[in-house]
Amino acid sequence: MVRTSTVRERHDRLRWSRARWALLTTGACRDRGMSTAEYAVGTIAACAFAALLFKVVTSPDVQQMITTLINRALTVAG
Repeated sequence: MVRTSTVRERHDRLRWSRARWALLTTGACRDRGMSTAEYAVGTIAACAFAALLFKVVTSPDVQQMITTLINRALTVAG
């Protein structure tokens, strides 16, 4: 026999859902992510790191090391 929920149980679930929603939308849990300013600073830092990495990888010394490594791997494998 399938048990159906009573009106009281449905009311309690609804009340719990409302209480949880109120908790999420008020100050207790509202500061869970980054703000717009934090996103901007994080984006700028990521772009600066990408530019630095690009500069390092495109330098002639690093390109020579990468080319040597690839050539050595191809001669060992083939």
